Amino acid sequence: MAETFFPAGAPLPAPQIDTAWDAPFWEACRRHELAMQQCSSCGTLRYPPEVVCYKCRSFDYGWQPVSGKGTIYTKMNVVYPAHPALADRVPYNAVVVELDEDTTIHMIGNVVDAEYDDIQIGMPVEVHFEDHPEEDVTLPLWQRA
Repeated sequence: MAETFFPAGAPLPAPQIDTAWDAPFWEACRRHELAMQQCSSCGTLRYPPEVVCYKCRSFDYGWQPVSGKGTIYTKMNVVYPAHPALADRVPYNAVVVELDEDTTIHMIGNVVDAEYDDIQIGMPVEVHFEDHPEEDVTLPLWQRA
């Protein structure tokens, strides 16, 4: 994909890579891998990363690579730009993706290779990484599977 979904000047996440509990997520994205925090005690995957497991209250965790595959859980057609840098992008899609590994994990993003009307709830998607080296961040977005 020659053009990026997020144009220059658009607000991007500023990963807090100095915090041990979310740095591995962003480091995996830079390698074009999707990884989720996993409780070492009960095995629960969790996203977004948290300091403590919501199921068993353990503070012990590791990171587990996941397939990066999922399905569209819901969608929205964004017609008003959230930021002036996105004015030329409207309308654009925003989706919630339910991961195949754990249906309780929902990630918000955009489908980069489809118009809003082509996106269907239940449609299979897979992660698509968009590098922004000037901001030192790689975003996990979505494409049709």
